[in-house]
Amino acid sequence: MKAREGQIGRVFMIRLEDGDVVPQCIERFAQENGVLTGHAILVGGIGGGDLVVGPRRSEEMPPDPMLLPIDGAHEVLGVGVLAPGEDGKPALHIHAALGRAGQTMTGCLRHGVTTWLVGEVVLYEILGAGMKRIKDEQSGFELLDTGITQGTAQQTQ
Repeated sequence: MKAREGQIGRVFMIRLEDGDVVPQCIERFAQENGVLTGHAILVGGIGGGDLVVGPRRSEEMPPDPMLLPIDGAHEVLGVGVLAPGEDGKPALHIHAALGRAGQTMTGCLRHGVTTWLVGEVVLYEILGAGMKRIKDEQSGFELLDTGITQGTAQQTQ
């Protein structure tokens, strides 16, 4: 385990509109407002796109993602972690549960899904944590990196 301590900075309430693409619109908002690291909570509706529902084969690296198409309006509840990528821009890793007609599917919104009617986001800025996303060569994922080699949390000033 690797950890860093940070503090809550600003808190943003964001209303996504019909057709906005998640996570790209949240990343754009963060960049425009100088938020590099944060925590996002999403509630509302999702209307289309593809949900990553796991790797096709768990033992294969890099993983081949399984995608499920979203077939119409779904209720959504999601949570994500925002951190700067290697390019310095904020990158959001967000997972969500989507429900419709008593059926639920859960997965990663990384490939982009569109808002149906409205999405509401609470974005908590995290200051001083010093986290960034670094591409892991084996998995191909952009993983959080603390710059710390031990499992203890370090406090930053």
